[in-house]
Amino acid sequence: MLVIASDHGGAELKEAVKKCLEGRGIVCRDFGTFGDDSVDYPDFGVRVGMAVSRKETAQGILICGTGIGMSIVANKFPGVRAALVHDEFTARMAKEHNDANVLVLGGRVLAADLACRLVSIWLDTDFAGGRHQKRLDKIALLEKKLSRG
Repeated sequence: MLVIASDHGGAELKEAVKKCLEGRGIVCRDFGTFGDDSVDYPDFGVRVGMAVSRKETAQGILICGTGIGMSIVANKFPGVRAALVHDEFTARMAKEHNDANVLVLGGRVLAADLACRLVSIWLDTDFAGGRHQKRLDKIALLEKKLSRG
């Protein structure tokens, strides 16, 4: 299962991405929003960030107008590696080098067909491990140190 959420700026693209995921046989849990009425993106980003951080799901997708706000929110959660992507290269590197477990897209900057391609690349790419794992371990250690205050 994959969780997905958006604010009003990403609601339309979220629906297109959900159709792409369903076409791949991937079950999505949609945390909203469900329309174009103005909402606050942190209220929706926190739902995905929390679900991934608590390991209720392995992966999530967040969409807001640019993707920037959702990236900031999601990366506040321990264990979340949210990556904002805009092209095929960044989608591949998000997983291959950073093992991103949350993909972030900009609803006002990406066409639906490109967004679906980026989601597919991210899902189909394997984490390379090796020297990249060492870097993720450093991030995890930093998270532990910061959580102790």
